[in-house]
Amino acid sequence: MNIPNILTLARIAFIPLLVVLFYLPFSWSMPIAAGLFGLASITDWLDGYLARRWNQSTPFGAFLDPVADKLMVVVALALLIERFDTLILTLPALVIIGREIVISALREWMAEMGKRGMVAVSWIGKLKTTLQMVALLVLLAFSPEHPLAQLGVVILYAAAILTLWSMIQYLKSAWPHLSRSM
Repeated sequence: MNIPNILTLARIAFIPLLVVLFYLPFSWSMPIAAGLFGLASITDWLDGYLARRWNQSTPFGAFLDPVADKLMVVVALALLIERFDTLILTLPALVIIGREIVISALREWMAEMGKRGMVAVSWIGKLKTTLQMVALLVLLAFSPEHPLAQLGVVILYAAAILTLWSMIQYLKSAWPHLSRSM
């Protein structure tokens, strides 16, 4: 067990705490839940940075890091779908969740073929993740009626557009291998 893996495990441990904070009936619970999500987002970056810098990358960490990221994002999106209770937020949330499922399956399949590098994270994926984290942080912090929540929805749409774009890029890259197995 090393520090990068501990940070990844901490991100998973934050999930139930995020849910509890989200549902607490206090005015301070939303900003605290958003702060916890922000902290988790920072650990996402930090664990990868430290693993590379300290040469502490492990197979366990390589497996767990994307799982922790997806769990945190999907839980946050599910909470926000309930809070906003509108198609305006549900649509980009479902696009993001659906893309994560498709790309996770694609990466697993490509890894089985020894071609995982063909679906490695691109700059589009990194930009999408950044926009997604900012949007979720804003949406968790403010009630749906707050003007900044509307900005969060706009940023979430930008993330969803990049989500689709990156998914298309990954599928195009993998298509020669996918089409051979049809």
